[in-house]
Amino acid sequence: MSSKTTSDMRWHAKKFIDVQGSLSHPGDSVAWKDFDKQYSDFARDPRNIRLGLATDGFNPFRNMSTSYSMWPIIVIPYNMPLYNCVKDEFFMMLLLIPGPHAPGKDIDVYLRPLINELNEL
Repeated sequence: MSSKTTSDMRWHAKKFIDVQGSLSHPGDSVAWKDFDKQYSDFARDPRNIRLGLATDGFNPFRNMSTSYSMWPIIVIPYNMPLYNCVKDEFFMMLLLIPGPHAPGKDIDVYLRPLINELNEL
């Protein structure tokens, strides 16, 4: 990891400016602030990484008559300045769930190994 990226990963703790009433970064959100209150030990250490998780399925064959879907699971580090949070190079596709249907409520089966590994860090 470059020294610039390393510095950017601590940006949320060192350079983040909270502007009341403005939502320009995940750090501005109520959820982020509530998390900081509830897990203050985690919030105090600028080396801890905050991740956003996103998924959305698609039909890889672009043929709606074919019943098949792919569900990428993407993780995005939110520690960085917004201009880096939204760059493709920082998006990490960790899982690709194939199948005839959406994983639905069974998505936890696929996420469990990821959660276990993140808890070890």
